[in-house]
Amino acid sequence: MSRSFLFVPADSERKLGKARVSAADALILDLEDSVAASARPKARALAAEFLKQECDAEIWVRINPLDSEDASQDLQAIMPSAPRGIVLPKPRGADDATQLAKLLDVLEDECGLAAGQTSILPIATERPGALFGMGDYADATARLAGLTWGAEDLSAAVGASTSRGDGGNWLAPYQLARSLCLFAAAAAGVPAIDTVYTDYRDADGLATFAAAARRDGFEGMLAIHPDQVDVINNAFVPTSNETERARRIVELFAANPDAGTLGMDGEMIDRPHWLQAKRILETASRLK
Repeated sequence: MSRSFLFVPADSERKLGKARVSAADALILDLEDSVAASARPKARALAAEFLKQECDAEIWVRINPLDSEDASQDLQAIMPSAPRGIVLPKPRGADDATQLAKLLDVLEDECGLAAGQTSILPIATERPGALFGMGDYADATARLAGLTWGAEDLSAAVGASTSRGDGGNWLAPYQLARSLCLFAAAAAGVPAIDTVYTDYRDADGLATFAAAARRDGFEGMLAIHPDQVDVINNAFVPTSNETERARRIVELFAANPDAGTLGMDGEMIDRPHWLQAKRILETASRLK
């Protein structure tokens, strides 16, 4: 899974052009919140053309909510251009991902695409009711490529005046939503992607939040501006010290295959440490 996912309003040729040369691991062409309803036909056409031109890039499309009239039009317009995946906003629950998967089965067949090639990334926490069934994503669809979350729509839905407290930290209700996303992704065996940091001019604040995301177990982060991409990418690269420690842990268990717990540098190391060390080495190798 990618480290950085950059949202791009699909109705803006200028922003699409800037996104084309960004360092983002993945782009999300947005047909939803950043596009006015009157501009959606233009956005669909531009998104479809952009996908054809950038066929080797990792490009996702955020469609409109599945229970809206626009969702079907979005899918019909962009699926012939073979996006890497669909970002699903405001799902009512995992059943929406299952329903979307069935629609993609049909559209892939109609468009001559390989069955199952289009992945799904739900923004799983934007409706209050969705929080009560986050664990259901584990059995929703084989197309599930990750889970991410959002606070803006959720806070609006409950009538909150803000989702952050002093210092920019998440208030308790939204910290809960973030945690549920992280645990639901782990239960489903897919990466968790942290939500956007909205102040795109605050690079230091973004770096702090991205570092916390990686510390907590997220494997990437959403971005709303090209200037955020390098900060996010750097935050999700294991440091040389982390890589060296991980290598030593893996080698220690390889030399003692029957051991459940081993000592290293005065610390007891067990299987969870070994699994985390393997993930760090795999990430470092992939990014190299």
